[in-house]
Amino acid sequence: MGKLQGTEYYISKGMGRAIMDYEMLTAKDRIGVAVSGGRDSLVLLRLLVDRKAFVPIEHDLVAIHIDLGYPQSISAKLEKHFKKLNVEYKIVKTDILKKTKKSKINCSWCSGNRRKELFLAAHRLGCTKIALGQHLDDITETLLLNLFFRGKISTLAPKQELSKGKLTLIRPLAYVEERLIKSFAQEIKLAHQACVCPQADTDHRKRMGRIIQELEKTSPDIKKNIFRSLKRVKKDYLL
Repeated sequence: MGKLQGTEYYISKGMGRAIMDYEMLTAKDRIGVAVSGGRDSLVLLRLLVDRKAFVPIEHDLVAIHIDLGYPQSISAKLEKHFKKLNVEYKIVKTDILKKTKKSKINCSWCSGNRRKELFLAAHRLGCTKIALGQHLDDITETLLLNLFFRGKISTLAPKQELSKGKLTLIRPLAYVEERLIKSFAQEIKLAHQACVCPQADTDHRKRMGRIIQELEKTSPDIKKNIFRSLKRVKKDYLL
């Protein structure tokens, strides 16, 4: 793989900073890359594959896709994509969708069940870490979501240890804005799957995104400031 250029270079640079700042990568890691088929996870996989050519720390990658049984399954397309990238992969198919009432299916249900199956697959595959495609926009939106609707201050951590350190979640795109990911996906004509959740259009997360977009008109650094605020907590001014 040659030298990274254009938008991929800037995304990779942001990823590199996040990986270094949060010590996401260690020697002999086996990283399970969660690939939903959406743009963010596909871009993450592509960047992690490309970066292996010059990252000095030896590690393995395995793409993991969880197929919950939606009629619009893209497992076959993803399998071709994984083979094209020459990356190890595992597609986990379940029939949980058929066993669940439609009234209970929403974004939280989908996310929770995907996460459960992802953890189980990562354990079976001997992964030490799971890489998720969530980016800077996701982190800032989640903070507002928890603040406004759940009455707590928390968000998606760039690195999070689970099961007493046996498995670690990493978010290498934590410093990368969604606009760069969209731009790169367009440049390479990346075919991706939109969310098929039947409740997606009513998701509160989209409202948070619109609020941040509105604030960006007068404060271009709003997302970075929200992210930085989590590192600059003044405990003397909290209840």
